[in-house]
Amino acid sequence: MADPAVIRTIAEIMSHPVVTVTEEATVTEATAAMEAASVGAVVVVDGVRPVGILTERDLVRITAAGSDPTTVKVGEAMTPAPDTATSDEPVLSAFRRLGEKGYRHIPVVDDAGDLTGIVSLRDVMGVASIEPVHQPGSMEAPKGLAGVIVAETEVGDVRGQEGFYHYRQYDATELARTRSIEDVWYLMFEGTLPDRRQRAEFVERIAPLRVVPTEVQPLLPAIASAGDQFIPLDGLRTAVSQVAAAAGCQPSLDITHEELKADAERICAVIPTLIMALYRLRQGLEPIDPHPELGYAANYLYMLTGEVPDPDLARGVEQYQITTIDHGFNASTFTARVITSTGADLGAAVVGGIGALSGPLHGGAPSRALDMLDAIGTPDNADAWVRNAVTGGGRIMGFGHRVYKTDDPRSVLLREVAERLGGDLADFATQVEQTVVDVLAELKPGRELYANVEFYAGVVMDRCGLPRELFTPTFASSRVIGWCANILEQAADNRIIRPSARYVGPPPPVPVPPLDGTEETP
Repeated sequence: MADPAVIRTIAEIMSHPVVTVTEEATVTEATAAMEAASVGAVVVVDGVRPVGILTERDLVRITAAGSDPTTVKVGEAMTPAPDTATSDEPVLSAFRRLGEKGYRHIPVVDDAGDLTGIVSLRDVMGVASIEPVHQPGSMEAPKGLAGVIVAETEVGDVRGQEGFYHYRQYDATELARTRSIEDVWYLMFEGTLPDRRQRAEFVERIAPLRVVPTEVQPLLPAIASAGDQFIPLDGLRTAVSQVAAAAGCQPSLDITHEELKADAERICAVIPTLIMALYRLRQGLEPIDPHPELGYAANYLYMLTGEVPDPDLARGVEQYQITTIDHGFNASTFTARVITSTGADLGAAVVGGIGALSGPLHGGAPSRALDMLDAIGTPDNADAWVRNAVTGGGRIMGFGHRVYKTDDPRSVLLREVAERLGGDLADFATQVEQTVVDVLAELKPGRELYANVEFYAGVVMDRCGLPRELFTPTFASSRVIGWCANILEQAADNRIIRPSARYVGPPPPVPVPPLDGTEETP
């Protein structure tokens, strides 16, 4: 055989003459021909032209189906119209095609389409340069994995074209209108809504978990004072790591489902306390311990001010928190599942989720929507400001969504909450929303842009007394429940998440040059 280093075309490595059969031959006859020649495939021909290929894989499929190979014709079992190559085609081209399309054999034809040989994956392996080979079954995914299904889940789903999303089997916005966050938390972890007894037992179980562990409390002042600028989610990441360590969270691979769920309940319960403790410490104030008689949302506001909040305001925060518990395989949820798939402990997965949520394209927009309202200033300025943004290609914060192509159901609910709570900001926001719709209809007909959850989320949280620095942490205070529900699901039926990437750099391997152009070795 020629030196592999100088082989360039398929003609130099292909096998010929080729073992062939006709469509009328039986599978048994084709099998006998393959065994006699010790080959893994026969080319099915009509005269001298290839019309199909029958491989060992096809034989396995026929046998598995229970078909009688003595009666099944090759024409019924073959892969018709096989991909072909020409003898002057580069070996590298065949190598890539075999890898990318999952073939093991490619018939070789001349310019007239007549069969002249066959080339196999084994033929090219020893002579092709080192190139990536895509495994059979691999696929090209769009940037951002848009539309790619990567797992099955019972936690919930988003149906963007319909403007609908759900937790388990329930409409998420209906849950926000009719249930407490504790009810929905129970649903996400247990799969069913609780009855009154189950709710009372659940609330009693999680109430003591809201207290920051004694080992972690002395560390919070240092976390809160780190850095010239306080970014609450940065502090929260560190604090959650400390809580997970103090609680002895173990790798999910090494513990039972119930133990992992106990870790999840502990982390979900303490995160609101950590958020408010860090915020108050940064303001030079002492943290406020959780109120034993208040629910999740009311306690969240209580730990900010030390005063039992107005029930309407507490309900407004609670409804926002319920709407943001889960939302499909968003960036932070997917991050938490990827980390869990490695067998890491629950604290590590939640910290990863917080890191993903800190990005402005994911969790940082509620305050930016209010910044836009501040920039507009008054209702009289809305039309001119929006027109300038649309014609200038600027972003209208709080509008548009990657998934929803109609009204964001979360925005619809939070608009209701904002209008119920009232206030000048709520009135102003509804006017701006209508202005955006009207201006787009005039300047960009056919381009529909709807308010998303962030637009009215900022309005609601501002009305309930939360400072803007706490908008995204408040998002985290509820989304952690969704993260943990997904973590529990991932761990229960785990396989490490390990996608592939297409290398597009300089072709390897390039010889490593000597240091400084010399021939010396270390």
